[in-house]
Amino acid sequence: MSLPPGGEPLAPAAVRRVSIVCFFAWVFSVFDYTLFGTLLPAISDDYGWSSSTATNVSTWITLGTFVVSLVVGPMLDRWGRRSALAVTTAGAAVVSGLTALAGGKLSMILIRALSGLGYSEEVVNSVYLNEVYGNNRRRGFMYSFVQSGWPVGALLSALVSAVLLSSVGWHGVFLIATFPAVVIVVLVRRLPESPVFVNLKRVRELRAEGREAEAVALAKAAGVEAGETGRLRDIFTPQLRRHTLCLSAAWLLNWMGIQVFSVLGTTVLTEAKGVSFDSALLVLILANAAGFAGYITHGYVGDRFGRRPTIIVGWLLGGVAMTLMLIGPASPAFVVPLYMLGLFFLLGPYAALLFYMGESYPAKVRGIGPNTAHIMGPIGAIAGSAVLSVLLSADLSMGTAAFFAGAVGIFLSGVAMIGARRTDQELRRPTRQPAAADTPAA
Repeated sequence: MSLPPGGEPLAPAAVRRVSIVCFFAWVFSVFDYTLFGTLLPAISDDYGWSSSTATNVSTWITLGTFVVSLVVGPMLDRWGRRSALAVTTAGAAVVSGLTALAGGKLSMILIRALSGLGYSEEVVNSVYLNEVYGNNRRRGFMYSFVQSGWPVGALLSALVSAVLLSSVGWHGVFLIATFPAVVIVVLVRRLPESPVFVNLKRVRELRAEGREAEAVALAKAAGVEAGETGRLRDIFTPQLRRHTLCLSAAWLLNWMGIQVFSVLGTTVLTEAKGVSFDSALLVLILANAAGFAGYITHGYVGDRFGRRPTIIVGWLLGGVAMTLMLIGPASPAFVVPLYMLGLFFLLGPYAALLFYMGESYPAKVRGIGPNTAHIMGPIGAIAGSAVLSVLLSADLSMGTAAFFAGAVGIFLSGVAMIGARRTDQELRRPTRQPAAADTPAA
C-alpha cells in the first residue's frame, strides 16, 4: 500500500531545514528558561525579596514547570510533532513577555510555571528529529548539534543580561527575549510534519472510518502501530514498565547532580574548594564549553557503540570525576580540569539520551513515554537542592553535602540506565525504518 502524501522520507534539504530550526528553537527556549535564574538577583533586589523568599519562589516555579510539562507528551502523540514544536516554542516567547509584566511573587510563579513548555522543547526535538532523520547512520551525531543549543542558550542569556541589564533593566531583557522566539515560531509553521506521524495519523483515520484492513496494510507498509493513540497506561505495560521506571529514575537522579554542580556550581566551587566568585564565573563559562564538546562527543560515540552504553559510561565517569574534584586538593590546577571533565560527562550524554528515548518507545507513545521520564528533571532539581540544604543544616561541609546530594546522584543515574531497554541500534541489528524501532531486546 502506498504511503499518504507527506508520509515518505523527507528530502535532504528539508531535513537540514528542520535541524536548523529545531536548533534555534532549543537555543531560545533555553535562553528563556535560564534567563530567570540569571536575573533572579536583580529581580529580588527590585521586589525586596530576601534570599529565602527568592529560593521559595524558585522552588514553586520548578513545581509549576513540572505540572505544565505534563501536557507536552499527549500533545506530541495527538496533535503531531510539528504542532508540539510550535506550541512549546511559542510558550517560551509568551513566558518571556509576560515575565516582564509580573507584579510580584504570585504572578511570577504562575507565569514562570509556563516555562515548562520551553523546558519540554528538547523532548519535542528528540521525537521529531528521530523520525525525520530516518535511516541515517549518523543521526545521533547530527542530533547532538541540535542538543548543543543548551550551552549556547545559557551563554546567550548570560551575555545579554551582562550587556543590557544596566540599560534596560530586567523587564527589558525579558521583553527582548520574546522577539527571537516569535521568529522561530513563524519558521516552525513552515516545516513539514514528521513522516512517521503523517502515516500514524492516516492509520488512525482509516480505523475511525472502519477501514481496518487498509489501516493494517498501511501500518505494515509504514512500520507503525495500527493501534489507537497512546495513553499513559501504555508505557506501564509489562513490556515497558521497567524501562519507564528506570528512565524516570535516571532523569531524577541525574538532575540532582545538575542542580548541585551546574545550577549551584558557583556556590559549590566557592564554598567547597575556595575558588573566588570571579574565578568561579570564568570556570562556569569554560564548563559550558566543555558541555558543548560533551554533546558532540557523546552523539558521535553513541552512533558508533550504542547510545545506552554511552550514557551509562558517561554518567558513571561523571560521578567519579565530581567525587575526585570534591575530595582532592583545592588547587585550581586540580579543581578546574576535573570540574570541566565532570560536566563533560554529566551534560554530554544528554545528546545520546534524548535521541535514545525516541528510539526506545513505540511510535504511538513516542511523545508520552519520553516526556514522562523528562518531567522528572525538575523534581530531581528540587530534590538536589533539598538534600543539599538538609545536609548543610546538619553541619556537614559543602564538599561532603555536594558529594551526597550531587555526585552520588550522577553515579546512580548511570546505574539506573542499566535497567533501560536495549534498542536495535545498540545490538547492531540491520537498520530499519525508525518508526519500527520498537522491538528492543530487553
